[in-house]
Amino acid sequence: MVGQGVLRECLLDDSITEVLSVARSPLHQQHPKLRELLIPDLANLSGHESKLTGFDACFFCAGVSSAGMSEEKYTALTYDLTLSFAHTLASLNHQMTFVYVSGVGTDSTEKGRSMWARVKGRTENALLSLSFKAAFMFRPGFIQPLHGIRSKTRLYQLFYDLLTPVIPLLKGRLPKFLTTTEQLGRAMIHVAKSGYPKPILDPEDINRL
Repeated sequence: MVGQGVLRECLLDDSITEVLSVARSPLHQQHPKLRELLIPDLANLSGHESKLTGFDACFFCAGVSSAGMSEEKYTALTYDLTLSFAHTLASLNHQMTFVYVSGVGTDSTEKGRSMWARVKGRTENALLSLSFKAAFMFRPGFIQPLHGIRSKTRLYQLFYDLLTPVIPLLKGRLPKFLTTTEQLGRAMIHVAKSGYPKPILDPEDINRL
């Protein structure tokens, strides 16, 4: 869902000249500046290096829910996959800005009780140590999907459908914890172009940008 949002904003932004979507399955979308690179195993970019060079930024939006998942499995899909991908990009694009989508509650100490928060925190910490020009960790709270964007996770989409009638109330009561796919995409583009004073951005930072 986040990936759909940032893709839309990239395609609408006249200052962005080319967008490469790296994914396991096709987007079924066409645009003059959009290209696709389909890779069944995103943890193995061997043989694709020439297609991954010359880019200013990577918006890493891949992720899975930790519900019902062991820490070992969640670590493989969250930490191992992300760092494998990031290491390859860092070696190919020394002037790249890497933006990682995490979430509110991520544990930078890596020692808290919440399994997903520890793993996300470990992932963030490792990304910040790589040789990118800059790296930013986005920690959105509740994300309102706009412009027909839908979550591919059925349970999440049901949750969004049920909450739609009360979103205006949430905006009034909890404005600092709610953002939209449009705001999130625009903020990611902003930090890639202009940077930001701190590497970890909470919902208030995202909305401000």
